[in-house]
Amino acid sequence: MGFDPAGLNVLLAAAMGLGLSFGIETLMRPRPALLRPLPAWGLHVGLWCLAFVLLSLILRRPWFAMAGVSAFFLMLVLVNQAKFRALREPFVFQDYEYFTDALRHPRLYIPFLGWGRFIAASVGFFVAVCIGLWGEAAHALYWSGTGFTGGLALVFLLAVACLGLAARHVPAVDFRPEADIRRLGFLASLYCYARASRRPVSQDSPFVRLNPADMGGELPHLVAIQSESFFDARSLYAGIRQEVLAEFDHLGQQALLRGELDVPAWGANTVRTEFAFLSGIGAQHLGAHRFNPYRAIASGWQPASLVSWLRGLGYRTVCIHPYPASFYQRQRVFPRLGFDAFLDIRAFDGMASAGPYIGDMAVAEQVAAVLQQAVGPVFVLAITMENHGPLHLESVARGELEALYARPPCPDCADLTIYLRHLRNADHMLASLHRSLSQCDRAASLCWFGDHVPIMPRVYDAFGFPSGRVPFLCWSSRTLGSGMAQDLAVEDLALAWLGALGMVTAAPRP
Repeated sequence: MGFDPAGLNVLLAAAMGLGLSFGIETLMRPRPALLRPLPAWGLHVGLWCLAFVLLSLILRRPWFAMAGVSAFFLMLVLVNQAKFRALREPFVFQDYEYFTDALRHPRLYIPFLGWGRFIAASVGFFVAVCIGLWGEAAHALYWSGTGFTGGLALVFLLAVACLGLAARHVPAVDFRPEADIRRLGFLASLYCYARASRRPVSQDSPFVRLNPADMGGELPHLVAIQSESFFDARSLYAGIRQEVLAEFDHLGQQALLRGELDVPAWGANTVRTEFAFLSGIGAQHLGAHRFNPYRAIASGWQPASLVSWLRGLGYRTVCIHPYPASFYQRQRVFPRLGFDAFLDIRAFDGMASAGPYIGDMAVAEQVAAVLQQAVGPVFVLAITMENHGPLHLESVARGELEALYARPPCPDCADLTIYLRHLRNADHMLASLHRSLSQCDRAASLCWFGDHVPIMPRVYDAFGFPSGRVPFLCWSSRTLGSGMAQDLAVEDLALAWLGALGMVTAAPRP
């Protein structure tokens, strides 16, 4: 009695799909090495076969299941390509929320993949579904016999064997995604990062043991502005007019501290910089949670922070962010960090936008309102949104080239012009805050910094990539500084700010 042809077809579909997965992986950027540890190959084979078996059991159509798993793997590779192009970082397991966020906030994500690719992928998926449902429909009963079950059982045993052997010798990762993918491959790195994300964070914040100084008077108002995609683009192209950042230059000359920040993000992933500033914990201490530390906080972790430390001194703590509170689960995260109030997009009804997002000047008005209503010291963190891309979806207005450049750049640099429009508005926001803080009855201090450089791949192709560092300054209404430059890591910024104001006796590091 020969082998049931249904079982043979299952094995052929699995073998063809597995071979196709090796070919798809060669499209990756960065490209994984062929010579990799055996456990890494075991993870690749085991994960692919397990996905094939599960989908085959659901669909009862092995060739359709093979096509479905292959299509999903190809989609992951395409998403990786888009992310690597825009953010200079490969796709990691912790990015799984991209898919749900792309449905809830399509403008933030889909344009970076490319509308053409998105539409083509959608059409291709629809065609694959039609082919799978109708092309194998005549064999639906055929795929339910003992041969079908036996073939799937063999593939399942292969998956279990490969995963079981690999699990005993899981490759080590150092959370440098580009290097880990090159060394282990895409699927193996996804598995290792997923496994590592189950480990809790063990690092304490320096705010746990930070001692306040006796200031001998009333506490100052503190305002921190995390300015979206803020960096000094004049260093990129000399033809940009200097007055684009006139107020930033002016306050920099009076600053208690100023310089450049090393930030753990490029082009996006704002929460990495945001968390580092608020917690004082560097990315190197977070393991797999460095990619989105807010997910760990939403799941129960409650680290000490600048916010909770100031709240303990008697500050009212307020966050302002003109976007839905659910984004990055901030509505769950911020109370655990110590914020008394969170003003999200709902607080900006009827206020002016600048492009597709709420303008920086509207955020400055909200900060001024909080300061005017204060009956005691307040700490305000404002996270701006105006300069969030995609920049290429906006158009250059008449007269902007003359207003923003002494020498206009090449026509392919329209993104830079759009960026400078919003950068100039950020500088106007800074001037408005300067006036508001100067008029306060009590001393007031401002800490201004960027979260990351903007996404402008064509501009960087023309002028070269910036360093990735972003500028900052700390200014006080009662004490003028010398404006001497000092570069910092963003996790050290809040401690340095408090130290410059004389609010702490020491600034311990984790």
